[in-house]
Amino acid sequence: MLLTFNYNWFIGSFFIAIVTASSQNSGRGFGEQYNWFSLKEGLERARNNNKPLMLIIHKTWCGACKALKSQFSASKEIEVLSSHFVMVNAEDDEEPKDEQYFPDGGYVPRILFVEPAGKVRTEFFNEDGNLSYKYFYSNAESVATTMKRVKHSIKSGSRITEEL
Repeated sequence: MLLTFNYNWFIGSFFIAIVTASSQNSGRGFGEQYNWFSLKEGLERARNNNKPLMLIIHKTWCGACKALKSQFSASKEIEVLSSHFVMVNAEDDEEPKDEQYFPDGGYVPRILFVEPAGKVRTEFFNEDGNLSYKYFYSNAESVATTMKRVKHSIKSGSRITEEL
């Protein structure tokens, strides 16, 4: 009886540890303060809430991704702006395969903005960056600048909402 109790306790504790670990890693270094979704869940939520989706595509082995993570997670400005977006980060094999998610290549990190209907909006890119890699961001300030452009576009009733 004692052996069964300990075994059940162990299994239960193991399950709780796995659930806790997975929820603690949902930000994957980009910040636990955000409400992160998978791409599938995010697209559904964006459509249902008429919000744009912000998609971060990154790899665990990528040095530039790691550098951006620390800035992104520490940015209070991005945190405030995130309430206007459905936040998705796709890591490693979660990178979507559809060609719309590769508007100018498959480099990482890549940040794309997707309208509620599911179309990547290629006009929202890092205007301070390299035009050969439009969706590459190396700092939080550039990310926040583009987020503001997307937010303003939605507020002013531009194409991002008109195409719904």
